[in-house]
Amino acid sequence: MFTSSFSRLSALCSALTFTAVVFASPLPHAPRAPAPIPSGPKFVVYTDKSTGNPEVLPPLDQIQGFNVVNLAFLLSDGPHDQVLNWASLDATTRQGIKQKYNAAGVSVVVSAFGQTELPTTNGLDPTALANQMSQFVLNTDLDGIDVDWEEIALVTQSPGVGEQWLATFTQTLRSQLPQGQFILTHAPVGPWFQPQASFCPGGCYLTVDKTVGSLIDWYNIQFYNQSPSPGYDDCNTLLNSAGGSAVFEIQKSGVDINKLVIGKPGGVDDVSEKQRPTGGLIDPTTLGTCIQQAVSQGWKAGVMSFQFPNSNTAWISTVKGNSFA
Repeated sequence: MFTSSFSRLSALCSALTFTAVVFASPLPHAPRAPAPIPSGPKFVVYTDKSTGNPEVLPPLDQIQGFNVVNLAFLLSDGPHDQVLNWASLDATTRQGIKQKYNAAGVSVVVSAFGQTELPTTNGLDPTALANQMSQFVLNTDLDGIDVDWEEIALVTQSPGVGEQWLATFTQTLRSQLPQGQFILTHAPVGPWFQPQASFCPGGCYLTVDKTVGSLIDWYNIQFYNQSPSPGYDDCNTLLNSAGGSAVFEIQKSGVDINKLVIGKPGGVDDVSEKQRPTGGLIDPTTLGTCIQQAVSQGWKAGVMSFQFPNSNTAWISTVKGNSFA
């Protein structure tokens, strides 16, 4: 996921402080109800850039139509960007905000890693790190965690290493955040579902899905920032033909179609700089026609977008159209 660095340096000291406070031991909490988990299609919006909202999250009237907000990003050294803003709120305020969003049908999730951190390459223990991040979810009144693991070089150079790391990480997260009570998602890039790909000799997410897919609620698939191909910049490569990694090709490889959430950038500035000007970006109206085609072919998993404010009520309304009526 293309990440903002607007607060990386200024947040570092604060993040390290929160590491000691938030990860060490649980904070006092009111009794927790199970997280609201959308039962139908998932409409996920990421927020990494500060919204300017005192409640940190994108205002509800500006993200109507989305039912999951993913706060970005939680790293091994603690919270950054929007996650740091959320963690900086006092517990009573956080709980009140979350109740308000939950009552509106919106779940609040934290997203881990992004392109900023390479935890496997850096030798971080998946069990210890998963326990640490699970505790953060519990301590900061969140509904779950999204694993945005982007070790592009590792999966090519060290077959099986990343897949095993992700399996252990996922199993540990789920042991601390029980299924049906907390959301646990992953955000892989589309080509990682392509079978027998030279850049994915260990199987990437086809292996992850076979190993721990039953523990993962859905995949926020990044159908963007890919070069030179597939670009996922038209309905055919997005849905039907992309060397094995289009939506219906992934289904044919054995992955549950109801978990294949289609992810797209909200605007050109949400695409990695090296992939601009397109990078898989499809305008909302055209994307809406793709979504309509997918629904007519039996898909109804939902849509993810990176990120607010480009991804807003108008964006998701146009993309959804009447497809999910």
